Amino acid sequence: MQPRKQHLIDTALGLFNQQGYHATGIDLILAQSGVSKATLYKHFRSKDELILAALQQRHQQVLTSINVKVDAAVQAGESGVLAIFDALNDWFNGERFFGCNFINASAEYADAHNPIHVFSAQHKQAIAELIRAQLPPQDADKADQIGLLIEGSIVMAHTRGIKTSALMAKNMAMLILRID
Repeated sequence: MQPRKQHLIDTALGLFNQQGYHATGIDLILAQSGVSKATLYKHFRSKDELILAALQQRHQQVLTSINVKVDAAVQAGESGVLAIFDALNDWFNGERFFGCNFINASAEYADAHNPIHVFSAQHKQAIAELIRAQLPPQDADKADQIGLLIEGSIVMAHTRGIKTSALMAKNMAMLILRID
């Protein structure tokens, strides 16, 4: 990817995290990035395209961080599902936790047909599939229950500042999965 395009995405994502999608204007992104309007529009036809690019980047980052934890857990003979909660715990307690980009984007772009909303839903579906892939076939129906715990822990960490919510949810997941 071209350096200026990547810089625009990184700058926009940081601003979207801090201020929201609608509240972050193109002029602020340009001012913060030091990129000209012509360069912005060379790479993105609209602010919505920039938002989608930022969400696509964040999607890859989330999947990578979760997969690293899951793979390490599986190699150690531990539950890949429970490792997802460890990845969340790291995220909640890091300096870059601003809530879930996909929850926030789908709330700000609530029309179910809006491409931003659609992509946010696809991200959540990808997480559900990741969970399901870590469950034995007889427990696949528990994926949505685990997903609910994940989403609830994200919201609790963000809205209430309870940074241990992933660990609380992990304990509940252990009960659902009957893991001691």
